[in-house]
Amino acid sequence: MGDKERVVTEPDEDFAAMFEASLKAKRFKEGQTIEGTIVAIGPEVAFVDVGGKGEATIEVGELKDHEGDIEVSVGDRIQAVVVSIAGGLQLSRKLARGAATDRQLEDAFRSGLPVEGRVEQEIKGGYEIRVGRTRGFCPFSQIDVHRTEPAAHIGKVYAFRITEYKDGGKNLVVSRRALLEEEQKKAAAEVRQSVVTGAVVTGRVASVVSFGAFVDLGGGVQGLLHVSEMGWSRVSDPSELFRPGDEITVKVLRVDPVENDKQKISLGLKQLADDPWSKVPATYEVGQVRNGRVTRVAEFGAFVELEPGVEALAHASTFAPTGRSGGWTGQVAPGMTGAFEILTIEVEKKRIGVALLPEGSARAGGAASSPEIAAGARLKGKVERLEKFGVFVFLAPGRTGLIPMSETGVPREDDVRRAFPIGADVEVVVLEVEPSGRRIRLSAKAVLDAREADEVREYTERADAPPAEGFGSLADKLRGAFERKR
Repeated sequence: MGDKERVVTEPDEDFAAMFEASLKAKRFKEGQTIEGTIVAIGPEVAFVDVGGKGEATIEVGELKDHEGDIEVSVGDRIQAVVVSIAGGLQLSRKLARGAATDRQLEDAFRSGLPVEGRVEQEIKGGYEIRVGRTRGFCPFSQIDVHRTEPAAHIGKVYAFRITEYKDGGKNLVVSRRALLEEEQKKAAAEVRQSVVTGAVVTGRVASVVSFGAFVDLGGGVQGLLHVSEMGWSRVSDPSELFRPGDEITVKVLRVDPVENDKQKISLGLKQLADDPWSKVPATYEVGQVRNGRVTRVAEFGAFVELEPGVEALAHASTFAPTGRSGGWTGQVAPGMTGAFEILTIEVEKKRIGVALLPEGSARAGGAASSPEIAAGARLKGKVERLEKFGVFVFLAPGRTGLIPMSETGVPREDDVRRAFPIGADVEVVVLEVEPSGRRIRLSAKAVLDAREADEVREYTERADAPPAEGFGSLADKLRGAFERKR
């Protein structure tokens, strides 16, 4: 009996519920704008509490943003228009363009409710928009948040906000931009919550300029990817890497507040890859010969890329003197490749000092380093510059020594500049090298003294040697010469 009663009463309960719902629905009129609270969200419809124990439904599709995400949650209040009271209260957040009456358009104007409209054609100053049986006008500036081609909107159906309603609807002005900016504002608030220092986010390249690229992170929130943060290698032209519309994943480096509750967001791309300098201590050492490419030439030297992200400097002082100011620049040019010797490594400062090796030299081919510069060594170099206290001599890349005036072998009354022209080859003897290797004391006079000593020794050896057969001694020849004079 109990089961039979339940079978009979369940349809009665459903009918009673429907009857009660129809009575509640009659409290509202079609086209009326009401407010309610979201109480549940299902797969296809959401339920809205409209007060007085009344409940309405609205399609979930009307609660989604332009990206297809539901933009409301349970507990949020929404404003909507009653589109049907048959079989329950049905709501809509926008007026369908074919069902909008003049009265509903006026209500939508006063309440700010969006209306659907079709872009019919381009006219002077904007577009003709068809909303229901009414013609409206949308200025060019109000069709989108960005500048677009007019033809791109013809025939499209958009949601608009009525910004002007006069003469019973005969003068109707609408704006799509107002709705888009509201959506952007909501989305921007959500985006800003996720854009924090250290976060990895995805966006689209909005524009590319000489100093970097602006990236749209969503909701109109943009950050700057500076050219210096695009890669560990030097980037000269950002447009070679990115184009507007490209999707890109970046890291938030810094977020600085600015005026009007806006933020200055600095982005980085290279931070998502390993820093090449982390491997420098294990792969580079002083004295190595590495191939490199000259990236740019400055007044003080040439920058050389040894590998992507690892750049070294060949200082102007590492080039052999030419006798002309800035003459070293003729030995290098951006884009050229060559063999470079590593002179110094400072990992903490990310600095590597290198020197260009002459093309075809044994050292460039990987041979052992040049002779050691030590006291007593006899070396050849080039005159680098002259000072009042002496002559600087280029001995090797990064190694310059000083010949004090007293060691030049030039008498005081003579001109040192004539004896040692800049760029000229000179042979010297190393007198002293400081333990740090930075100061090297040289002598040209010692070379002259050594030559004289060699000549004396050779002469002595010849004088002590027995006369060759058929030839007299030097003394005999001199004696014969004197006798002939007599």
